[in-house]
Amino acid sequence: MTGGGGCVTELPAFAGVPLPGWDDLVLGGHDIVHTPLEKRAEQLAHAGVFGHSVFSAVRSGLAEVDAEIRDGYHPATHTGAQADAAARLTADIRAFADRHDLARVVVVNVSSTEAPCPHLPEHDDLDALGEALADPARAVLPSSSLSAYAALKAGSPYVEFTPSAGITLPALRKLAEREGLPYAGCDGKTGETLLRTVLAPMFSARALKVRSWAGTNLLGGGDGETLADPVTANSKLESKARGLAALLGEDVTAPLHIDNVPDLGEIKTAWDHVSFEGFLGARMSLQFTWTGYDSALAAPLILDLARFVTAAHADGQSGALTELGFFFKDPLGSDEHRFAEQTARLITWAAAL
Repeated sequence: MTGGGGCVTELPAFAGVPLPGWDDLVLGGHDIVHTPLEKRAEQLAHAGVFGHSVFSAVRSGLAEVDAEIRDGYHPATHTGAQADAAARLTADIRAFADRHDLARVVVVNVSSTEAPCPHLPEHDDLDALGEALADPARAVLPSSSLSAYAALKAGSPYVEFTPSAGITLPALRKLAEREGLPYAGCDGKTGETLLRTVLAPMFSARALKVRSWAGTNLLGGGDGETLADPVTANSKLESKARGLAALLGEDVTAPLHIDNVPDLGEIKTAWDHVSFEGFLGARMSLQFTWTGYDSALAAPLILDLARFVTAAHADGQSGALTELGFFFKDPLGSDEHRFAEQTARLITWAAAL
């Protein structure tokens, strides 16, 4: 890869880190949508996410990746126990590793955001979870967590790039630690929240009191359609709210709206209005607009995470990789949301690999 636009692992700070090379990566996965990758890439090129020259350059290789995509778990179509579905996903991962003689497989969840997951007692106890999964009358895990369970059973490190439950359930985190596997998450930080993690510490450091921080997200495409459901959108809203509260150190009025605007296609626009107070109570405000292709912002981070998690696994690390909080809105195992501090932690950690 040349240029590596948006790829953090291509920065000079990580030049000496033992990361897998680009040619060492083999792509595959699970999906419940059967649109050929060539067709999807063509759609993205037409939408302006990347140039048609890029599409032409990768077109011949897309069929090879397509051949490595297997049917994912869909709760609406699956029959039988969830344990059977997990076993099938696990077998797929192991077979993929065997076919390509891979040292390890890192599983990254990039599926659509799920509705918040109701807590069940089995989510806290691994043995109880195993019994519940074997019961064909029950669906104890949401799709993201079933995928995480299958990945861990296959011996694969796991990355939760969405705000879905995924590996956040206590029983799954215990399974990862029992198997000696690293994991990271949650909810990739690509646009509006990235700016918030840079700007919010500025207000605190300059003793400027933030009175309110309102935001509106306008987006189309698949994400816009998914997040048009208020129940599903709640996972994303909760993730963003937790980060802002942690950054400012206090509860602040922070309404946030997510609106589906199909006309925008792959473009996402975020508008924020920050009301703050300065010397002698002087009232002031900051407004910013961020417009970008969310998929183009997310894609390099997913590659970065796959490379960093691979290196961590090779180094024998397990449990939550807190230093990778740099990439997430709601970092697992860490309360640090300030971008500068997250950057310093990532560089220090990577240098020791």
